[in-house]
Amino acid sequence: MAEVKPEDMVHHMPMDQLQGFEYCIDSNPSWGEGIALGFQHYILSLGTVVMIPTMLVPLMGGNDHDKAKVVQTLLFVTGIKTLLQTLFGTRLPTIMGGSYAYVVPILSIIRDPSLAQIADGHTRFLQTMRAIQGSLIVSSSIQIILGYSQLWAICSRFFSPLGMVPVIALVGLGLFERGFPVVGKCVEIGLPMLILFVALSQYLKHVHVRHVPFLERFSMLMCIVLVWVYAHILTASGAYKHTALVTQINCRTDLANLISSSQWISIPYPLQWGAPTFSADHAFGMMAAVLVSLIETTGAFKAAARLASATPPPAYVLSRGIGWQGIGTLLDGLFGTGTGSTVSVENVGLLGSTRVGSRRVIQISAGFMIFFSMLGKFGALFASIPFTIFAAIYCVMFGIVAAVGLSFMQFTNMNSMRNLFIIGVSLFLGLSIPEYFSRYSTSSRQGPAHTKAGWFNDYINTIFSSPPTVALFVSVLLDNTLDVRDAARDRGMPWWARFRTFRGDSRNEEFYTLPFNLNRFFPPS
Repeated sequence: MAEVKPEDMVHHMPMDQLQGFEYCIDSNPSWGEGIALGFQHYILSLGTVVMIPTMLVPLMGGNDHDKAKVVQTLLFVTGIKTLLQTLFGTRLPTIMGGSYAYVVPILSIIRDPSLAQIADGHTRFLQTMRAIQGSLIVSSSIQIILGYSQLWAICSRFFSPLGMVPVIALVGLGLFERGFPVVGKCVEIGLPMLILFVALSQYLKHVHVRHVPFLERFSMLMCIVLVWVYAHILTASGAYKHTALVTQINCRTDLANLISSSQWISIPYPLQWGAPTFSADHAFGMMAAVLVSLIETTGAFKAAARLASATPPPAYVLSRGIGWQGIGTLLDGLFGTGTGSTVSVENVGLLGSTRVGSRRVIQISAGFMIFFSMLGKFGALFASIPFTIFAAIYCVMFGIVAAVGLSFMQFTNMNSMRNLFIIGVSLFLGLSIPEYFSRYSTSSRQGPAHTKAGWFNDYINTIFSSPPTVALFVSVLLDNTLDVRDAARDRGMPWWARFRTFRGDSRNEEFYTLPFNLNRFFPPS
């Protein structure tokens, strides 16, 4: 066998910015293309916007009209939060949507005996929503204080490229239950969607229309329309008439009842459900979800920066974004969205799938959210897309985000047994511990922590049900205590050091400076 010459070996140099993007964070496509891409992001965000109220509102005692109004409110507030984050927060192209991290403490509030004993369903829904609002308003102070005081920036000094690998990877991989397990509930719709999307967006991505890679950019929108029509034909032809209820819920296009339950024009407003109620137990439990969403958002911000072809956000910018996330959670509490705030991971993945990381596209998407949330029935039409279709797209989008996390290994020494140990253990425990908590909760109808202190139970069950949170605790602890004296280069710290301060790299000013010359009043540190 011929010996391989050194010059024949391919060396891939580590790159600060991901290459191959036609539009990065501060470059913009034409207005026509930008509007189409923004609408595509809006459609993708509807999966989470609809799923969370669909899951929680019936448990709260609400009817279809209540569910439609919560969906409208969540969509409206998501648009506002996204505009605030892209203008004044990290300025990364991220959609600030609803978070599943809040489900555990919200279920705890729903099961509170003082609320569960209310006989009238609508009254119970209103009282439960007000209790959720109160706990969100109080707990949002955690993110606001950590963000604007720059405490989170101080905490982030303990992060390294090595420590961030499992965190960012599990921001994507940790959502695996919302991927193929949901596709399998209606495989005749989900599988064609998955195959068609991969075929058009990857194998046919070089097809151009007027010099635009049309299929690469807009394949998701095309696939949703085609499969949605196909699903409606199956529904109208009676294919699901005699199937199980679970199959009908996941496959039929006429069971959401959002269109009939929505008003033509409705503008959400603060305190629309009444005055919030406050309870120390509920607020302490909700604070755990706020911490979890903060950690998940940190990982998603770093992934979004990579997929926007930007440099990693400096600690100051990251902390500023967390502060605005706290403002977003406060808005969730004031308007009554039924959940808290986090980065929409699927939309971060779409940046990579389309290779368009433009901030303007996301801002246009936020405009669509606000517009269609006020035009109730038009917004409800798009929100009636079967969730199975979104789950098929998630299989690709979450995978892209996970791969971005793994790409941070290029800045570390992966021939170091220390590094292999830290990444391997963090990834494994980050998946294994939340899976244990999930299976225990499913079989026992309560989390592993079930003491008489409800707030303590919510803390433990929420924190250890989040893969990125577990991964952060494990990886940062190991990375900062295990043979750390001579491991700076192996950890990737020489590369990372430039991006820890705002003025450490000249590109930071280009990507993260506030608009309207606001940096004069809020000088970066």
